[in-house]
Amino acid sequence: MTNDKGNGTLIAGVLAAIGASVCCVGPLVLLTLGISGAWIGNLTAMEPYRPFFIGLTLLFLGLSFRKLYLVPQVCVPETPCADPLTIKRQRLIFWIVAVLLLGLLAVPTLAPLFY
Repeated sequence: MTNDKGNGTLIAGVLAAIGASVCCVGPLVLLTLGISGAWIGNLTAMEPYRPFFIGLTLLFLGLSFRKLYLVPQVCVPETPCADPLTIKRQRLIFWIVAVLLLGLLAVPTLAPLFY
């Protein structure tokens, strides 16, 4: 019987996506905030690890999708997971986060088009 929230894989996916895009999004955010300097060029040191983080992001998104859609949930009546509205909310949050994460992963590829 599952009574946990099951947000662990989604949170892990978010953290992995941030790790995958820190090399390119980090300097962009700092420049947007008005922070500049030659040291910003050193933030690309994470670039070699980007494929690893992309793989982790996709893995965790896949695990979240599997948990929400493919594995039937066994719930005790009158628990939050037995409520269909809760499942709909979880699926909506999953899709919102998935779109944001895929957009975040696409930033390094699409960024050169804007400058």
